[in-house]
Parts: sequence; C-alpha cells; structure tokens
Amino acid sequence: MKSLIIVESPTKARTIKNFLGSKYEVIASKGHIRDLPKHTFGIKIEDQNFIPEYKIDESHKAVVSELKKLAKSAKEIYIATDEDREGEAIGYHIATAIDKDPHKLPRIVFHEITQKAIEDSLKHPRLIDMDKVNAQQARRLLDRIVGYRLSPLIASKIQRGLSAGRVQSSALKIVVDKEKEILNFKPITYYTIESSFVTLDKKVNGIEAELVEFKGKKLDKLSIKTEKEAKGIVESLKKSSFSIQNIETKRRKTATPPPFMTSTLQQSASSLLGFSPSRTMQTAQKLYEGVMTHQGSMGVITYMRTDSLNIAKIAQEEARKLIVKTYGKEYVPTKPKIYATKAKGAQEAHEAIRPTLMDFTPQIAAQYLKGDELKLYTLIYKRFFASQMSDAEFELQNLWIGNDIALLKASGRKLLFDGFYRMLGNEDKDKLLPTLEVGSALRLEKCKDEKRETEPPSRFSEASLIKTLESLGIGRPSTYAPTISLLTSRDYITIEKKQIKPQEVAFKVVELLEQHFNEIVDSKFTANLEEKLDEVAESKQDWQQLLWHFYEPFIQKISEGKTKIQSQKLAIPIGKSCPLCGKELVRRNSRYGEFVGCSGYPKCKYIQKESNLSNEESQSFGICEKCGKEMVKKRGRNGEFLACSGYPECKNTKPLNPSQRSAPQALEGVKCPKCGGNILERNGRYGKFYSCRNHPKCDFVAKFPPINQKCPKCNSLLMRRTFRNKPILECSNPECKERMDDIQST
Repeated sequence: MKSLIIVESPTKARTIKNFLGSKYEVIASKGHIRDLPKHTFGIKIEDQNFIPEYKIDESHKAVVSELKKLAKSAKEIYIATDEDREGEAIGYHIATAIDKDPHKLPRIVFHEITQKAIEDSLKHPRLIDMDKVNAQQARRLLDRIVGYRLSPLIASKIQRGLSAGRVQSSALKIVVDKEKEILNFKPITYYTIESSFVTLDKKVNGIEAELVEFKGKKLDKLSIKTEKEAKGIVESLKKSSFSIQNIETKRRKTATPPPFMTSTLQQSASSLLGFSPSRTMQTAQKLYEGVMTHQGSMGVITYMRTDSLNIAKIAQEEARKLIVKTYGKEYVPTKPKIYATKAKGAQEAHEAIRPTLMDFTPQIAAQYLKGDELKLYTLIYKRFFASQMSDAEFELQNLWIGNDIALLKASGRKLLFDGFYRMLGNEDKDKLLPTLEVGSALRLEKCKDEKRETEPPSRFSEASLIKTLESLGIGRPSTYAPTISLLTSRDYITIEKKQIKPQEVAFKVVELLEQHFNEIVDSKFTANLEEKLDEVAESKQDWQQLLWHFYEPFIQKISEGKTKIQSQKLAIPIGKSCPLCGKELVRRNSRYGEFVGCSGYPKCKYIQKESNLSNEESQSFGICEKCGKEMVKKRGRNGEFLACSGYPECKNTKPLNPSQRSAPQALEGVKCPKCGGNILERNGRYGKFYSCRNHPKCDFVAKFPPINQKCPKCNSLLMRRTFRNKPILECSNPECKERMDDIQST
C-alpha cells in the first residue's frame, strides 16, 4: 500500500513525486476544492454565529472523486498544502471533502521543495492548525460580507458593476488621496545659486559648490524666494574672494540590503525588471514549485508568500562558504547577518525568499531557465548573497569654501571597499574632490541664479503602493498583487507609464464610502482588523465574535444607506417622455456606455433602442432573416456590426460590410499534426489564429502561423513569430514553448 500526499499544484506534485519514488502517490487538488458559492451570499447567520455554506466547484468534482478513491486504499494520508494560512485552510477543506477528520490527518510543511526538505517534513508531521484555518475563514467571510452587502448598494447609488472590499477600498482611498494632493498642489517658486571655483594657478577647476550660508543666515532649499534677492546674492559673490575654510573626511559604511520578502520582491521586480506584481508572483510560483536544474527537477527558491526575513542557518553557512571561495574572506562579515522585519504581524516562523541550491548560480541557471524565470531567479539569487556579504565602505569628502559673507559646500565620495556591491554592482560613480589645504585661495569661475518650482508629489507606482500598504498594515503578502489587479479590472484605476491613475468613478466611490462607511476606507481600521485576524491565528481571539462585532453595526449602516444615501447617477433630461409610463426620459452613463432610459427606474425599466439614439443609427439596414425585425447598427470591441433590433429574443448578427468577412484561408503545405487536415487562418474576437479545418472535432490551435517544421523537443509544429524585434520559431505546444532563432527569416 502506498502513502498519499496531497498538494495544491500539479507541478508541485510532479516535483515531490520525483524525490519520493514508488512508496508514495502524490496528487494535486488544483487549488481550492471547496469555497463559498459564486452567485449567492453563502453564509447563514444564527444567534451571532456565522455558518459558511461551502460548495465543491463543478470544475473540482472529478478531482475530489479521484482523491476519495485514492484515500480509501492509502496506507497514510498527508496534507502538504502551502505553509501559509490559505494553505492551512485548503488542507482543512481537502480533508473534509474526502470524508476524513481534519483534526486527525497528518500535516507536513516545508519552506522549500527539495528532497531533504520533503524527507525532513515527513519525519515531523503535525496536525492541521485550526486557529490558522479559522483566521483564514474569518478573512474570507469578512470579505464576502463586505462584497455582497456593500457592492450592490454602491452600484445602485453610483453605477452598475461597481464593487467595494475591505482591502481594495482602503487601497483605492490611498490612491485617490494621492491624486487629490496632486490636483490641489500649488507650486512654490524659489531660486538656487550655482557656483564653481578654480584655484588661482588654474591647475584645479570645476569645483562645484552649494551656497549654504549668506550674511550669517543659513539657507535651505526654499530660502531664496525672489529674483531680486537671487541676483543680489550673485553680484555679492562675484565681487568676493574665497578660500578653503575647512576640510572634512569621514568614513561611512553602507549596510547590506536584507533578503527579499513578498513585498520587497514585488517592488524590486517592478522597478528593476518592469514586472507587475501578478507577473512576479506567477513567475515566483513556478520557481518554487519546481523547474529543471543541473540536479534534476526541483524548487529553486523558498516559499514566495512571506513577510519574514529569517534565514535557515544551514543556508547561511553554505552562502558564506561560497562567498569566501568566490570573492575572498574579506567579503564575509565576522558573524552571519540577522535581519528583523518591520512588517506588522509578520509570521517569523517562515523564511525570507532565497535560492534553495547555492551552487545553482545565474550562469548555470541560464542553461535551464528562460525569460521571466531567469530574470527573477537572478534577482533573488543576487539579493540573497548580497545580504550575507560585508558592508560597502565609502570615504565622504566635504570642502567648506567661504569668506566673511558667504559659506559654500562642495561634496565628494570615494568607494574604499565594494563589499556587497561586488555582487549587486554599484551604479554610483565616485565623485572625487581635489587635494587642497585649508587656507588655499580659490577664484569664483562661474556663478548664476536658476529659477525653479517645487514639484507635485508623484503618483503611486505598483511598487510604491505595495510599500505603502505594507507600512500601514493593510493586507498581507498574498493580497498585494490581487488587490491591484482587482482595482484595474474594475476600471477604478489605470496604469500609465508605470503610474497609477484613479478614474473619475473612483473619486465618487471613495467619497460615498468616506461619508457613510468610513471604517471601510480607514487604513487604521483595516490594519486593526488584520491584527485581530492575526490574533485569531494565535488563539487569542474568537473568530465568530470578531465577525459579529464587525457585522452588526455594518449591516445597520447598509440598511440606513438604502434610503439615506442619495443617488449620484448622472441623469440628463432629453426633452422626451417615456412611452410606457409618461415620465421624463434621461440620458445616463453605465459601465457599458451611454444610454437613454426612463427617469422612473427601477419601477419603469424602459430603455430606448439604440436605433433611436441618432439619425445615422435610425436608418434602415435591412430585415433580419431569422425573425423579420429591423437590423440596426451597433458597435462592439471589434468595431461596428449589424444586429437584430429584437435582441435579446433574437441574437442574429452580421458584419456591416459583407466584404469585411473573408473566408478562412488554408496555409499551403502545412498539415495538422493531430489529424492531417489543412491548417486554416481564421479571424476571432481577439484577432487572427490558426486551427485545423476539422475544428471542433480536432482541437489543434496556434496563435501564430505554423510552418512545416517540427519542434526538436516535443515534435509539435513550430510557429513563426517576432519576439523583441527578432524573428524566432516557437513551439505551438503551450506546455513546451521551445524557442529558437529563425535562420530563414534572418
């Protein structure tokens, strides 16, 4: 009999199976197998108790059946889901779904997917931590309560399709507040004095200095406010003689950066690689679950959802040995470096994100990893090793140049020991000052005033927003990327040139929430809830009590809001009456665009047909051959088209110009690898694609034009495409994705 290990991901399952051999069956649940229902509230509330109505999703019923079958004959069943609270909850739901007692099944956890880590975890199983399960359950129910009770109210008062959430609305307020700051910003004009000096013998020139004191008054950035004052200072300086008043030389160390945790990885990947948070996490997931290496398939980084900066001692020792071997003893500090996280509620039992194989260097990894995986792995590898190296050391130089009325400062810097910069690189070049003596005379070579204005605050980037959310204690490592993705998908924000810009509707939503549901957008309230959820996980807070204390006043406000909150929907009268009830017709905006409807909505649901909205659209486009009603012109994502005016009863559509639709063209000499049929070039809703003539019986599909050439790895057809302005051949098999240069095109 085999023992059964249940994980979430098929990739993770394959990697672990390779380590353990025939004694174990490793199977994936493919994520959450039980959750609240998609289209109903799904929570019963009885006597201040919250009873979630979990359902097994249709897409997971086959997986659950297979799990049950394997569980019946298994020698032992191990739950091996991810080590965070969500993983703990998934493990609980798996146990319940396969009719096993979740309080008795052995649970194994590991920070990395390597053979040693898996084998060690099997030697030290524990039970499912129900406190962590309840913390995750409370979070899920809190979010469901806010989403299902507040979102419909906002949609009814502002615009259909809007939503609110415990974390997303707090994050949205932060973005909107920043935009208000920018809009209300009033620039301040100020002047700077730019000066440079030469020695009297002209052997040394171009010593640039900043004016820091004039006529006994210390100057800061905004001290000189008028052009008259600036020009007066310039004239005074031009008439003066100068000498070196003082010389300062200091040594200063630059501390090594800590290893990555989730938030800092997302920030660095955004600023250095241009990755969005979701792209970063998807790539990190692959590196954690298992990729091919020089030692076979395994996870090459530790768990990527963490807010801890702990490092395993054995990993530190291995890293220190490799640093000494590669760079020398001076690059390793006397004692291993220990970092403490500043994140609120950090789970210190976890580890920071680090490589699992110290000898899997970026140079070796380049032979196995490609694209995003190699870029992100290199970033993680270098940051970890830099965190274990010696500090860099600089010499700071200051020259104080002056006379009786003015004092100027010239600064320089020299790198004495590169330390961790040896791994990360140092982009700052040395700025060396000349060797001079106190009392040396200098002559003012150039001096001019420059008019400047203070700059408005910058909009958030994805990286800086995550940093702010983390500092305020809003959300946790697993929520940063989904929060930004949700705000984008709801059209609350757009991301232009890496800057987050809130849309007009975001201001309306935040304003409504501030007036009537201030706690939902109050960062302190949201952070406090996160701390209470942490207390549930630590068995210091009852999760049912936590939910009730939130739910009771919240629902009272929802009930009052239905009548007290005024509608903010824009309704412009068009001077016509509703043909159904006689009330005025108004023009409104919805998430799907502009339309004309009855002002008596929701009692009267009359909406004017699109064909009546303009003279152009009222012209005849023929009769629908299916139902006999008029065809009207409409606009969709792919441009204008004709549709039946009887929609939704009749869903007939056709192109505005019949010539626009061309028959699918066969690719000459290219046959389907699955059934031998011709490959056709087709037009779909997302543009061109290539599929077999026998579709849908044959499911071969390609995004780019296939050619009559096979992939050397998996024998699928190759496609011809352009990647980063370079012609390449790419495998049409989405699981392979082999790429090579297109020699014929070049």
